[in-house]
Amino acid sequence: MYIKVNNKKIKILEYTKLKDRFKSLKFVLDKIDYGIKFPKRHLISTYFFCQKVDICITNKDNIIIKLYENIKSEKKKIFLKSYNIYYLPLNTCKYLKIGETLIPKEK
Repeated sequence: MYIKVNNKKIKILEYTKLKDRFKSLKFVLDKIDYGIKFPKRHLISTYFFCQKVDICITNKDNIIIKLYENIKSEKKKIFLKSYNIYYLPLNTCKYLKIGETLIPKEK
């Protein structure tokens, strides 16, 4: 799955299993050039992330309801209205706006 942001394709990995969700971006030292989608989640947690990320929160229709840029490690927030949470590479949210629709595409 991919999303297109500022004429750039960003690969999105969808994690639904507990093991994958727990690992996510924890202890990743290489530069992140992909995104991670957590469906049906209401909690943002960046504990043990080794680098900063951008976070995009969407509702069931994939309409962006909240954006966070440059989030560092050891942060935790709860959003009851969220449905999908995307962890994206740094400086990706600059090109997104609240109210836009994220359209994930298969290739």
